[in-house]
Amino acid sequence: MSERVLTPRNRGFLFLDSHPAGCERLVADMWQACPDPAGPPDEAGPVALIIGSSAGYGLAATVAGLKRAGIRGIMVSFEKAPTERRTATAGWYRTAATADIARTAGRDLVFLNGDAFSDTMKNEVADLIEQRFGGRLDYLIYSVAAPRRTDPDTGTTYASVLKPIGRANRTKTLVFDDQGVPAVREVETGPAEGDDVEQTVAVMGGADWERWIDHLAGRGLLGEGFATAALSYIGSPLTAAIYRQGTIGVAKAHLEATARTLNERLGTTLGGRAVTSVNGAAVTQSSTAIPGIALYTGLLRGVLGPDLMPPVRQLAALWDQLTGVAPLTLDEEGRVRLDTWELTDEVQAAVAERWEAATSDTIAALADLDWFHAEVRRLYGFSVPGVDYSAPVATRVPWPVPTS
Repeated sequence: MSERVLTPRNRGFLFLDSHPAGCERLVADMWQACPDPAGPPDEAGPVALIIGSSAGYGLAATVAGLKRAGIRGIMVSFEKAPTERRTATAGWYRTAATADIARTAGRDLVFLNGDAFSDTMKNEVADLIEQRFGGRLDYLIYSVAAPRRTDPDTGTTYASVLKPIGRANRTKTLVFDDQGVPAVREVETGPAEGDDVEQTVAVMGGADWERWIDHLAGRGLLGEGFATAALSYIGSPLTAAIYRQGTIGVAKAHLEATARTLNERLGTTLGGRAVTSVNGAAVTQSSTAIPGIALYTGLLRGVLGPDLMPPVRQLAALWDQLTGVAPLTLDEEGRVRLDTWELTDEVQAAVAERWEAATSDTIAALADLDWFHAEVRRLYGFSVPGVDYSAPVATRVPWPVPTS
């Protein structure tokens, strides 16, 4: 077993290694932060499939589903194993920690590592539902953020891009140097060209989500009352040009249109439902790649402080709505809105005022930089309270294998 002292090495917001003990503690802290269920969960528990379970809101959906709804079922992600030179990805270690919590809670979760876009993975999941979980799936949560997708029918590989549409976008963004010193800079992103929009929709739209539903329905595995939710984001007007009005926004609109189509179909055939869940801002490995989002999130935390709602509490609310603990509340587009705390006029006006005033000289007084910088490091298991980073840690943590 390989043990070594790990120190963070990064290029901007991308870290080269992850800390197993930090990732484990992070998941444990998320479990503690999730509200307890209103009553004892059903002994068997509903069967759930969560696609994209190892990071961000997908991880929060997994932890909240375990604690709040007592789920069992299958979790799918795509992570890299440790090697002689590198640790595993942070999601690998978070998955191992989640599996430990599930075992302690007495819940049967199977964790699969592979390409969720492939029909091979869809067949493996369908076989497990048939053989291990009684041939009935109750819930599917879809939380996939990926750079590429290969269409199983055509073999064509599509690549998603983060670009504005129509013209270049110039925006402020937040960066940190190697010593953690912050700076506010302006960056320009060129407009989408050629088939950039179509490529991004093919990766991040609703095509694969619908393919999962088709595949499982074709095997007769969707239970009566089956419900599915795809996780999404709208965000602030401050980031709209690069996000909601950009290529990724077109993909999100396609996801929402897919939800409406699936909702009509599932309602007719199973008395079921399909929705998109619009979540609030959070520091995730995906969000830090979007120009302006880091600055916006740091300023939002500066305005809200600890009232910025963590993902696990948002996903606990989603599970409550899906399982009937709380009423299912939808907007006029049929979306569950878990972002209302972020998008009030008062909060957005305060963030916009700080955005206009933000420079490298003023940013420390306007944004919660200590929190934001630590959140980025925590994505990789660093800066987690209660972890001794001077101690050697085993990096060769095995992928969780289900008990028979």
